[in-house]
Amino acid sequence: MRTINVDLGDRSYPILIGSGLLKDIAHYCAEAGFSERSPLLVVSDTEVAPRYLPALEEALRSHGYTVVSHIMTAGEASKSLAVYEEVMTTAIQAGLDRNSAVLALGGGVVGDLAGFVAATYMRGIGFLQIPTTILAHDSSVGGKVAVNHPLAKNMIGAFYQPSMVLYDLDTLRTLPARQVASGLAEVVKHGLLVDKEFAYWCRDHAEELLDLNVEALGYALERGCAIKADVVGNDEREHGLRAILNLGHTIGHAIEAVGGYGVFLHGEAIAIGMAGSALLAAKLGRDTSIYEDTVSMLSALSLPVRLPSEYDEDELMDAMMHDKKFKEGKMTFIVPDSIGSVSIVNDVQESLVREVLAELKKEERPW
Repeated sequence: MRTINVDLGDRSYPILIGSGLLKDIAHYCAEAGFSERSPLLVVSDTEVAPRYLPALEEALRSHGYTVVSHIMTAGEASKSLAVYEEVMTTAIQAGLDRNSAVLALGGGVVGDLAGFVAATYMRGIGFLQIPTTILAHDSSVGGKVAVNHPLAKNMIGAFYQPSMVLYDLDTLRTLPARQVASGLAEVVKHGLLVDKEFAYWCRDHAEELLDLNVEALGYALERGCAIKADVVGNDEREHGLRAILNLGHTIGHAIEAVGGYGVFLHGEAIAIGMAGSALLAAKLGRDTSIYEDTVSMLSALSLPVRLPSEYDEDELMDAMMHDKKFKEGKMTFIVPDSIGSVSIVNDVQESLVREVLAELKKEERPW
């Protein structure tokens, strides 16, 4: 088992990565300080629950825990205020108290919504992340929890750290190939941010990662989580450094919003966004090889790097104006300086972003 610590003082918590961890869920709940005298709420979705929820419930009940579960429809559309209210209703009817906890069994959508429930139920109760997708290696670490508004992704949320992240690699074996690739977008992102060698390692080991090779995947998730944990430990509430984790997200979130959170998976949209950030880097004078290498890494991992022609640039720009990274009439982008190094650029002209969107639709680059 691999263990990483997110160092946040009295809010520090471990990330445990290994195979067969779910069978010992009761042990980890006790380790996290969850009392058997207070009900636990497990939040899952229609894809994950049939595979893993019955065994999880049985493991907890056999050790004296009272468990109630809420299963929501799988997909980004469920990360809404309406579903949030439904889960809160389940929690209230089940009699959760201040010593209860919410367990998020699923991918990033489940983790974000369940975490927002934990953060706001009785002004905050226990929270344990049990990610079952590769993508959730990113969203389950760092304490960002939220739901979407129709006008903007993750606009309604909080910073709320879990007590523990329990990452059972066995749950990844049933992921569809497209979900695997989508998750790897955030893995390689961490290399693009601060670790050049890891970024190229991801490209060189793309086949093993896509095939879910245990050793390769275990290392990739450990390194990705460690990079994010280090960034979060230095800037928990995104006052500065943590903003670099948004590489590709300004354009990516706009793509998701315009597409109705259903056309592209999150990692796919972020991949296009990272290609766009690399294009923007070239327009700002950085070496064009940054774009070529970024695209080669994303393509090796079976991720898209082109924007479909039917996406309207005005709609995308409007969605970006509602993004949290749009401040005082200026657009903020995370721009690569090289592979493994980025800068926060706070005053990007709208016309330049429009050029990037237009060129993302082309097959050939202008150089």
